Amino acid sequence: MTEQQNSPLDHQDEVTLQLHKEEIEINKKWVDTADVTIYKKKYTEEKQILVPVTREDLIIEKKVANPENPADTKMETIRIPLSEDQIEVSLTPTILNDVEICKNQYEELIKVHETLKEEKVHIETVGNVKLADDDPLTSD
Repeated sequence: MTEQQNSPLDHQDEVTLQLHKEEIEINKKWVDTADVTIYKKKYTEEKQILVPVTREDLIIEKKVANPENPADTKMETIRIPLSEDQIEVSLTPTILNDVEICKNQYEELIKVHETLKEEKVHIETVGNVKLADDDPLTSD
């Protein structure tokens, strides 16, 4: 207020007071709070496994005698492979688990606490002044 508004009023002075009151207005805006990227990542692991394999050979042993010296004999061995195990490696994918991903919206109530200000007219008098009680400006 100015000094003129705080000073006593004469009959020729006119003062206009503007009374203000704060009102609360609440607005909401949608804000992205996080960015999420979902992907699968493959990891590799090398394994070494010892696998026993079986082979079947035909063995032919031949003793060759020396005609000049019958005590001197030579042994000849012939090996003919007949069959064997062959290793076949196959990779079979199996499902470890299912991961379900979804977005969910929910609503909650948040208490907003704010102090609002309001201006009211107060009249101070000096001397023997009578005020009418039905005046809305003087009631609190």
